Amino acid sequence: MNKGMAHPGFFYIDSSGVVREKYFETKYTDRFTPNNVIDKLFPELSEEVSRDVDAPHLRLTLEQSDKDVISGSRVSFVAQIELPPKVHVYSPGVQGYKPIQLTLNPVAGIEFAPVAYPSSKTLYLEAIQEHVPVFEGKFRITQDATVTVSKVQDIARALVSAGKTISISGELKYQACDDRVCYPPTSVPVMWSLQVLPLDLKRSPEEIRHK
Repeated sequence: MNKGMAHPGFFYIDSSGVVREKYFETKYTDRFTPNNVIDKLFPELSEEVSRDVDAPHLRLTLEQSDKDVISGSRVSFVAQIELPPKVHVYSPGVQGYKPIQLTLNPVAGIEFAPVAYPSSKTLYLEAIQEHVPVFEGKFRITQDATVTVSKVQDIARALVSAGKTISISGELKYQACDDRVCYPPTSVPVMWSLQVLPLDLKRSPEEIRHK
C-alpha cells in the first residue's frame, strides 16, 4: 500500500554542497525528527529538554531531543556526563572492571535502538602496569527510541486520541576511580518523560498539494 510514496528523511549538506550525512528509516511510518538530527550532528545545540541528576563523583545531566512526538517518531535520550579532573570510569568491553552502563526498562509502544557510547581512550595504570579503556572529562551516552505503531487499531487510536505521556526509566551503573582509589560501584536512577501527540489530520494548503 506504500508503493509510490516518498519516504521522509534528512540530508546534511555542508557549505561546499557536499552531502555529509543522511537520515532515513526503512519503515514509512517511522521517521527522524528535526531535533533528533540536530542532536546527532550538533550536540551542543540540542537543548530541547535537560535536567540535572544527583550522582556520586560526577555531574549527570539528562537530555532528550524532543519532548513532544507523534507515533513513528525517533527520539534520543541522552546521559551527559562530566567527570572531575583525574577521575575516570571504565568503558564497555573492559576486562576485570565494572564498565559504565546505561540500561532503560522496556516500555510498551517504544522500540529501543542499541545504546551508543563514545570512543574511549586507553589509560595506563602504572601501579599494576595495565592498559584499560576509559572515559574521562565530558562525554555523552545516547539511547535512540522509536514510538511504534504495530497494529491497525494503534493507527486509528493515534488519529483520534488526545495524546499520552510515557515515562522512560532505567539506571546508570558505573564505578568512578581517580589516580589513588576506586570508589564503590554505584547505580543512579534515570527517567525521561515523553508526550505522544495524536497525528495531525490537517491537510497541506491546496496550492502545494500533489495533483
